[in-house]
Amino acid sequence: MTALTKTFGIAARNFTAYPEMPNARQLVEYGERVEALGYDSLWVWDHMLLGVEPNFPIIDSLTVLTAVAARTKRIKLGTGILVLPLRNAVALAKQLSSMDQLSEGRMLMGMASGWYKREFDAMGIPFDQRGKIMDENLEIMRRLWSEPSVSGEYRHHRLSKAVMYPKPAQEHLPILIGGYVDRVLKRAATVGDGWLTYFYRAEHFKASWDKIRNFAREAGKDPDTLLNASQLPIMVGKSREAVQDQMVDWLNKEWDFPENSDCSRESAVMGSVDECVAQLREHLAVGVQKIIFVPYKYQPEQVEIIAREIIPRLKA
Repeated sequence: MTALTKTFGIAARNFTAYPEMPNARQLVEYGERVEALGYDSLWVWDHMLLGVEPNFPIIDSLTVLTAVAARTKRIKLGTGILVLPLRNAVALAKQLSSMDQLSEGRMLMGMASGWYKREFDAMGIPFDQRGKIMDENLEIMRRLWSEPSVSGEYRHHRLSKAVMYPKPAQEHLPILIGGYVDRVLKRAATVGDGWLTYFYRAEHFKASWDKIRNFAREAGKDPDTLLNASQLPIMVGKSREAVQDQMVDWLNKEWDFPENSDCSRESAVMGSVDECVAQLREHLAVGVQKIIFVPYKYQPEQVEIIAREIIPRLKA
């Protein structure tokens, strides 16, 4: 059993659909509230730029988590996901180690190579090299966090006796890798600490998770040490029929479903408490360790009912 088994987090609304704007102070208050409700972790989305017509205003992920860390004591803090190639590896290693110190070891990072080319172009990062940049950045950060002095020639970094202290509060700051193609699943199995996925049906999660475990075995890594988390949209109501139209409309307007992936609208958990619990148990049964709820429009009543009526039954 891994450290994430039967744990339940929740997403925060740090991006909105224009002209609505995310509210920084409300996000911090939301973090305090979900900690009080018993969620084990809070997850934010990460982009520099997102969309044109419509565009999606977004507050920086790590800024939000830093503020929440300062106002909470227990809840873990994660990104689902952070676009790693857009960040300078040395600067990010320093920032995350400092955040882990501030939070007393509560950081749990999801990272991926990214998909939005316009964002890379604006940042001056070559989109077609994002996978190689990600691998390099992961190696540099891990070394800076674990070694007393780091030297090495990299594509974008020349490190000569680089010393970074303080290290993260955690002896090993966990990094879950997001993505769906085989080379990314292999990265999750061998370089990362596991996998973070987005809007997957249970059967599709299992197919990819089995691949990840096999990649780990082939690399000589114990697959039972791997972590995973699954982000799932949810709407609780009187019945599936009563909420389905609203949920599908929201998914179509505010969420992206990459082509050639198993991310799908059909992953949405919908219906009465009993119906939602039954659907969520399917995910736990195929090996999902942590469920990260993405509640319908982040409505307070949805956040409350998930915490009070759904999570206790899933833990039982």
